[in-house]
Amino acid sequence: MESFPVIDLSKLNNGDDERGSTMELIKDACENWGFFELVNHGISLELMDAVEKLTKEHYKKCMEQRFKEMVATKGLAAVQSEVSDIDWESTFFLRHLPVSNISEMPDLEEDYRKIMKEFAVELEKLAEQLLDLLCENLGLEKGYLKNAFYGSKGPTFGTKVSNYPPCPKPDLIKGLRAHTDAGGIILLFQDDKVSGLQLLKDGKWVDVPPMRHSIVINLGDQLEVITNGKYKSVMHRVIAQPDGTRMSIASFYNPGSDAVIFPAPALVAKEAEESRVYPKFVFEDYMKLYAGLKFQAKEPRFDAMKAMESTVNLGPIATV
Repeated sequence: MESFPVIDLSKLNNGDDERGSTMELIKDACENWGFFELVNHGISLELMDAVEKLTKEHYKKCMEQRFKEMVATKGLAAVQSEVSDIDWESTFFLRHLPVSNISEMPDLEEDYRKIMKEFAVELEKLAEQLLDLLCENLGLEKGYLKNAFYGSKGPTFGTKVSNYPPCPKPDLIKGLRAHTDAGGIILLFQDDKVSGLQLLKDGKWVDVPPMRHSIVINLGDQLEVITNGKYKSVMHRVIAQPDGTRMSIASFYNPGSDAVIFPAPALVAKEAEESRVYPKFVFEDYMKLYAGLKFQAKEPRFDAMKAMESTVNLGPIATV
């Protein structure tokens, strides 16, 4: 199988030839993988090191004992058969847009709050840069995807901070069960020493390689809809490991709750409306459905939205 796509974003600035070949790599990754890994992405390595250090310290200080208590309460260490309704992960969530909740989060040291705010600003910039690169590859006007996500209050943007501790029964308990991501574009800063993230490609599970200071990108269900299936969201999972605690900081740049999502008209064949194979819907409605069906196939979710779409008021997306 071909190797996992790793893209050096700095090559976009190295003249037309290198820019063209880099854009082609991004295009291939979006069309054939739904995932790629970015190096030289412009986020300060010192900032990333500080985020990693403080995240791991926070887990040891505030999360580890709670996780052990949860494991003991549910008897997970002694299971004898596969566990299908729980994940071997310790998580908390930060919201950045439209309104940040970092200041109100309990248990966070002040320096950790500050560094996570800084990191979110850099990730937001990177997400918007990537959306415009996708627009370029898709032949959409610059700004189309950002505006498609906008809604009335701008995009929603948040971070899931996860740790995956050593698991005594990794053959029976998943770190995180297989799913596609509901939203837009996902930016992941993952542990470079402890692996575990896998994606499903051509019917086989493929490891997403841990690389120091990389940002892993994957595409969510909303980009599949907007591109009318040209890009696909991909099933992925986390395999629990017997040794080492894996850090995962996944940031989700998603549509606003009231954003209306539908295939970009430029990507639907002009001669046939029936070539639009995806529904139009309000993002919040999709998320309500996804909440109960996250670990199931995405196609029934799209079908359910299609059944509702006659109620959606569809307006054009401004790109200015």
